[in-house]
Amino acid sequence: MSAIHNLILTSAPGTIQTSRSILDRARRERLSYYRSPGDWQDQVLYFLLPDRFNDGKSDSRPLLTRPEIVALRSEAERPEWNWHNWAESGKRWQGGTIWGIEQQLDYLEGLGITALWVGPVLKQRARLNTYHGYGIQDFLEVDPRFGTREDLLALTQAAHGRSMYIILDIILNHGGDCWGYVPCGSPPADCQNEPEYKHWPDYYGNPQGVDTRDWCIAWRDEDQQGFTTLAADIRLREQGIWPRELQDPSRYTRAGMGDLGKGAKEDDHAEFRRTDFFALKDFALDVGSTLNFLADCYKYWIAIADIDGFRIDTVKHMDLESARNFAGAIREFAESVGKRNFLLISEIAGGDDYQDYYLDHMSILRRNMTAALDIGGAKTTLTAVGKGLEPGSSYFNGFNQYDEGFGSHRNDGARHVSILDDHDHIFGEKVRFSSEIPDDYAVKNYQVVVPTAIQLFTLGIPCIYYGTEQAFAGPAQSQIQYVLAEGWKDGGNFGDRYLREAMFGPEHPRALHHKPLAEQIQELDQSLPGFGPFGTSGKHCFDTESPAYVRLAALCQVRKEYLVLRVGRQYQRQIRLPHTWFEFPGAGELVAWSRILDSIEAVGVVNPNGNYFRGGDILVDSEISPRGTVFEVVANTAQAATGGGYGGSHPVGTTVTVVGQSDEPGYLAIRDIPPCEVLVLVKRLEG
Repeated sequence: MSAIHNLILTSAPGTIQTSRSILDRARRERLSYYRSPGDWQDQVLYFLLPDRFNDGKSDSRPLLTRPEIVALRSEAERPEWNWHNWAESGKRWQGGTIWGIEQQLDYLEGLGITALWVGPVLKQRARLNTYHGYGIQDFLEVDPRFGTREDLLALTQAAHGRSMYIILDIILNHGGDCWGYVPCGSPPADCQNEPEYKHWPDYYGNPQGVDTRDWCIAWRDEDQQGFTTLAADIRLREQGIWPRELQDPSRYTRAGMGDLGKGAKEDDHAEFRRTDFFALKDFALDVGSTLNFLADCYKYWIAIADIDGFRIDTVKHMDLESARNFAGAIREFAESVGKRNFLLISEIAGGDDYQDYYLDHMSILRRNMTAALDIGGAKTTLTAVGKGLEPGSSYFNGFNQYDEGFGSHRNDGARHVSILDDHDHIFGEKVRFSSEIPDDYAVKNYQVVVPTAIQLFTLGIPCIYYGTEQAFAGPAQSQIQYVLAEGWKDGGNFGDRYLREAMFGPEHPRALHHKPLAEQIQELDQSLPGFGPFGTSGKHCFDTESPAYVRLAALCQVRKEYLVLRVGRQYQRQIRLPHTWFEFPGAGELVAWSRILDSIEAVGVVNPNGNYFRGGDILVDSEISPRGTVFEVVANTAQAATGGGYGGSHPVGTTVTVVGQSDEPGYLAIRDIPPCEVLVLVKRLEG
């Protein structure tokens, strides 16, 4: 048992003061914490939702094999299968746990993952289906449906034993649905959510407000009913919100429900910053000690669980000064316990302009956010390039260092976390990359490798969303009609569920959330199937031999071996195709780029075409790699998938020499890359 484990008290702290004493103890006893990496660009992140990744029992279930998936896609309909029930299950807790994540570290390490971004695990309201973790009721406790504080520490220590890092998803902008608004003269039981938005400086309960002065808030009990307007009546951990310091109504804006996109980004009191997030209640971060209280809550998790970084949710909805001060407070505490490069990733919705605004204004004395999650237009462009629908230049132009938007920060790889699929898809349709690839395409199970390879070998910190390595795609296209009425591809409250299939293949979801918490943990709802991948239940998808997994594992390995592929300068390369001169090719043709570090050049080449082989003459740097320079093939995804019987072009270990006539620039002649395959070549050094 580690010394850090001694900080975990029998019960979670109920006050900030108690948690602060734990922070002081950690520093006073000079406990040994896991050190940060020197450069986060060296890492490959993997984002998972704990409820949907693994319950620790996947080994007891059969594997959903590729032949079975192909067979499911070939069926025009499945009369024995109830699509409504499967879709309904997707709204529910499925049963994944923190311990279940630990059980799949072998699987993740084999893929080449070096850092896990774990979705929120803090305690949720007992009677709500907030399986995603973004409606926190207790900021100092783990939700028992996910596990315990001890489980979280065990996960981080197991990961550290494999030289892997743990990044925890946290929420700072809002708390859970822990109270409701009470109209004048109404009892607490009549509290409500989402009343009409009140503009700054008005709010519900404002003594100066004409129509709001007599409103108050009612704290909710375990059954989600308003039971009191007095914080002193909150006695149980299932009631109200915790720690106690957050039970003061002044900690909340109490402005009601407004437009999440309305207002100027320079306005600290804009509507999109003050509004509740539907039923989730907006914190008044600029009032008194609210921000300090929340910062101390998250310092607590660093102290007791040895966390290596945070992904901060909904940063767009925080005022700039609060975001900056929170980042500074967390960085200083992390540094005080030896974590000198604590990762802070900001989720900034609203597109490149908002990402650019926050990063530009937070680079003060290194007390800033580390990087922004690139969930804007670049993500949808990467999807289109990966499917051969747009030319590679559409994506690479986004790295323009002279771009007035986020491009300037994307060009600095350390400040850019690239992602293809995620749990929200704020931009674009709410379906995964692989969903709309025709089911009869031979590349259906691995075309996702093309855009992921671009992520791995371009500037930035790459992040793979769970299931990408298994080409998660939802139901067969012939069967989507049966779930259309359930929100498929829509922007409604439950459209996100189709981005969140349960990888471990539960037989059934947890017991209905209306039941006591102990029953939710121990029982299953036998009336519904589990929300398993590809429209199934009862079979897991941890397939280390799947077409996408083996290809991505090979690419992650070569990224680890060659520093130039992680930190080198980046240049998209022009290509000569038959009957053309050197130019940036159009959609569906090869995409090639160089990474250059001092005198070392590496070249990445992808064929995004789903039907045809592709080749071309690829320019290289004429000074660093003149004619006669030899490049060695260090990765070939077609070969990685085939194994020892590979008979195609450019196998690993073979070489390609820079050639060209006197009136031509130097180039690499690359030929016959199969559909949706990837090559990586590195200049062979002399001597």
